[in-house]
Amino acid sequence: MKVSVVIPAKNESASLPMLLGGLKKLDQVEEIIVVNDGSTDETSNICQEFGVIEVKHPYSKGNGAAIKSGTRASSGDILLFMDADGQHRPEDIPALLDKMSNGYDMVVGARHSSSQAGIGRLVANGFYNKFASWMVDQKIEDLTSGFRVVKAEKFKRFLYLLPNGFSYPTTSTMAFFRAGFSVGYLPFKAQKRVGKSHINYIKDGVRFLLIIFKVGSLYSPLKLFTPISVGFFILGLIRYVVTYAESSSFTNMSALLFVSAVIVFLIGIVSEQITMLMYQRTEGAEQREEVSIQRGEAGVDGLGQ
Repeated sequence: MKVSVVIPAKNESASLPMLLGGLKKLDQVEEIIVVNDGSTDETSNICQEFGVIEVKHPYSKGNGAAIKSGTRASSGDILLFMDADGQHRPEDIPALLDKMSNGYDMVVGARHSSSQAGIGRLVANGFYNKFASWMVDQKIEDLTSGFRVVKAEKFKRFLYLLPNGFSYPTTSTMAFFRAGFSVGYLPFKAQKRVGKSHINYIKDGVRFLLIIFKVGSLYSPLKLFTPISVGFFILGLIRYVVTYAESSSFTNMSALLFVSAVIVFLIGIVSEQITMLMYQRTEGAEQREEVSIQRGEAGVDGLGQ
């Protein structure tokens, strides 16, 4: 099966030549696509030098937008995503592909704890992994890793779900779990990145906190909102018992907590229905595509006869 490598790159000319040189040595890789996300360095010249496909953004649109552009430009049956900053080694690619041959639809490179850039990132990713594992009832070893290999046909179904920012790995992982596809993990040790990170710790820190809610909304919103609703209800009940014992009254605070519990639960139900409709849309598009292919094959057979 044809393997296409998609590499988002924004001012990564310092590490890009070594990465492309390593990829060129791999027999498994047939197509290399570098998505130049508004770079102002020598990225374009490097792409020409190594003879790879360059998809150029006129301005920076974000890591997720680069992934979507590269996916649309690819022609492979299997897509392999990796960073251009030197953290992901071409030598680890054969192991990912071997793992995928065992029946997986997506295989994610799970970073070793020593690979995490700082204690803050390690703690945050650990929390994301545990929360997502609870949501899907499966062990998720690395929710935010950008080093992954997927079946192109299945990944392209969820392109409209992917954000333009850095949380595309989270979105794609949860979408695959929700759709019932097989997701596997392969441990690897990420290298120290070359150059300065593009992540803004204040801006992207807030954005990554929103990943928690995105995980819930993508997989099972009711599983996220129900505990919150129960928490409001218990607080309201405790408040009511205390105030009733003290003054035999039902306070506005108790009423507010009870109402909040009901509202949060209803939001969870509505969100669950929206999520179901969203995935039904994807499945419906898949079924229409299969019918169209079958009709096309039938038409060809009829012409042949």
